Amino acid sequence: MKTDTPTAGTEQDCAADSGPACAATRRGRPRSEAAEQAIFTAVEDLMAGGTTMAELTIEGIATAAGVGKATIYRRWPNKEALLVDVVGRLEVPMPEPTGGGARADLIEMIDYMRRRGLAKRTRWVLKAALGQMQSLPELHNAYRDRVVKPRREAGLALIRRAVDEGVLRSDLELDLLGDLLMGPILYRSILWDDSDLEDPDLARKMVDSLLDGLAPH
Repeated sequence: MKTDTPTAGTEQDCAADSGPACAATRRGRPRSEAAEQAIFTAVEDLMAGGTTMAELTIEGIATAAGVGKATIYRRWPNKEALLVDVVGRLEVPMPEPTGGGARADLIEMIDYMRRRGLAKRTRWVLKAALGQMQSLPELHNAYRDRVVKPRREAGLALIRRAVDEGVLRSDLELDLLGDLLMGPILYRSILWDDSDLEDPDLARKMVDSLLDGLAPH
């Protein structure tokens, strides 16, 4: 894997820089926020244009973002750390509990995944990133630890509460219950390109159909 190293003197002063980060700063946004947004957008644009994760370089990202390489290295130690944040940013936070009980929260969790799948550009970039991570072990492990595990644990905590409330059977493993509940919407939102996610009632239909078979006898 190609690794970029910081180069002294690459940081540009906004007085002479016409890149999007500095332009945004001159409009009043804090420099750090504007530069960060420009970097994230540059990576997403490059990937949406067909650049693979392996082909991405700090130099190429900096050029696309209109910033110096030092701007990137002040925030991330290497390309892998930056890519984890980019992909993690595409994964919007899971919803807070509704207060309406486990069934309502399960529906909200599935609907959150449905809504995420409706963002076609984000969906495409995320799908491309996940498909390429297997060839980048460091990035794959970092993404699993920072994004996948916390969200899976949050989902399992919700399923555990559903078992405690008597909504789900208690004789099945939590991991299996999680796969049965979340697998169908993951399939539709990530793996099945032509799936119809427009139905706002899809999450309720999925959850109630599964509860018919997974509810206690």
